[in-house]
Amino acid sequence: MEFLIGNLRKLPYEKKFIENLLRWLPYLIGSILTAVIVVSYSKLFDYSSSLSHYIKDNFPWLFFIITPVGLLAGWLIVHFLAPGAGGSGIPQLMAAVNAQRDPKRTSTGFLVGGRVLFAKIVGSLIALLGGGVIGREGPTIQISGSVYYVTHKFLPKDWPKMDRERMLIAGGAAGLAAAFNTPLGGIVFAIEELSRSNLNAIKSTLLYAVIFSGMTVQWILGPYLYLGYPHLDVGGFSMIGYVILFSAVAGIAGAANGKLIFWLVSFVKKIKKISIRILYILGSGLVVATLIYFNENSAFGPGKDVMNDILFDKSTEGINIFLFISRFFATIISYATGVAGGIFAPSLSSGSILGKLMMDLFNLDPQNKVLILVAMIGFLTGVTRTPFTSSILVLEMTDSHSAIFLFILAGLISSVTARIIDKKPLYRKLEMGFL
Repeated sequence: MEFLIGNLRKLPYEKKFIENLLRWLPYLIGSILTAVIVVSYSKLFDYSSSLSHYIKDNFPWLFFIITPVGLLAGWLIVHFLAPGAGGSGIPQLMAAVNAQRDPKRTSTGFLVGGRVLFAKIVGSLIALLGGGVIGREGPTIQISGSVYYVTHKFLPKDWPKMDRERMLIAGGAAGLAAAFNTPLGGIVFAIEELSRSNLNAIKSTLLYAVIFSGMTVQWILGPYLYLGYPHLDVGGFSMIGYVILFSAVAGIAGAANGKLIFWLVSFVKKIKKISIRILYILGSGLVVATLIYFNENSAFGPGKDVMNDILFDKSTEGINIFLFISRFFATIISYATGVAGGIFAPSLSSGSILGKLMMDLFNLDPQNKVLILVAMIGFLTGVTRTPFTSSILVLEMTDSHSAIFLFILAGLISSVTARIIDKKPLYRKLEMGFL
């Protein structure tokens, strides 16, 4: 490799081209590896979720065993193999690219190293199989960051200098783009949440990462939408009032969810004895199992099935206030156990349930799903405080370009109302624990 690079650089009129090619190549490698891993991970995630549904349909009592055991096993994998793999993974990636982090206290490898990648995948799959209310999108972003970190680490010594933080930001964007098939969402997320630098410094690398990972995913799976094509009727000015109301309520609910997650995570961190932590996780598992057992609909997993039921009127009999309360608190409890798992999809599903309940309350047209999507944006924004990422993600997941202005309005309104509950977003507060 060193001999090849050295000879290529001897070509005078092509030197600049070769330098650019060598700088571009790691992004290509990282993006392709990310896409392959993400597709495999998503398939395993869906399989684990389907198996949980089979258990719920045939042996619901079994959750009183598999949920405590699954959450405990998921935590043990993280605790002993890679402590940096716990939770969503987005705060870890944010900390990894934060210039204020003390590398002597928290190394980049601790946050996004190769062991993190393995623990993240295995730990989250086991926790999901046990009925944990977790998503794969946050983990996918950390996994993608790990892929780019490992790619950077193994570059030859005489390779043109590559900025590691810039690669990690690109990795996060590629991960989200691959997770939801939302390239614009990946770019906006990197700008809004990960990057604290000038956009001009990272714009090319973001495009490389998102395009290559997205194209590879589509080459494997074909073009698809994460949720599909719900029926939308944007309407006139009369719709704006409902958009403001739905997004405001959802934003407050999302912020409350995030604040309770942080409070419980902070409380659990104070438990130093492993024996007591194990008892706490087993107890949490029994609580989640109880919520699962007494719900007609899915009170476990990421909640994509719940969103599909609501958006496409497949089965809404079990969509009630008890399901919303169950998923709201089961998300908090699952996250606070310390297992590997995200809250993007659980937040979107909670928002969809809240939107459905509010539509029923105001006796609105059940066929028009605009306000359901508005509530999803509002809830996710309340948790993450990333209004543009939330609105673009939902837009791309449903190909709802006709509602783009309503979606952006929903993101902005929910971001403002969320501050009533908590001025700081969840990920920023969790990030501080790694700095």
